[in-house]
Amino acid sequence: MQDKSAEGAAVFKCDFCLSPWSEDLAMVEGHRGSIICGRCLSVAYAELIHLKSDRMVQPGEKCVLCLEEERPEPHWESPTREGVLACKRCIKQSAGVLHKDRDIAWSKPSPPDGGEMGE
Repeated sequence: MQDKSAEGAAVFKCDFCLSPWSEDLAMVEGHRGSIICGRCLSVAYAELIHLKSDRMVQPGEKCVLCLEEERPEPHWESPTREGVLACKRCIKQSAGVLHKDRDIAWSKPSPPDGGEMGE
């Protein structure tokens, strides 16, 4: 998201926790300037992929990353911003982007039981 009241890189913030863009915080951009930071992505990935969260969207809700309304799959909701959601597809795609980027020290979270990586 963009915070027009901020200056410099701090204008860009994670839609889910409002952390400002910085060199030491991995971030992925979605559609129309939406952003998810690596910390939120780690939590969302663990909940959706490993813990198999089943939080489905309600009528009128949409993923802030792809902007698709009522996508019929589990969604992750920001723990600090009610109604700010990301669909499982966007979380998987964002995790793939950060995981493959050699310039960023981020990897997909491991399952809680230490078993095989998720999808």
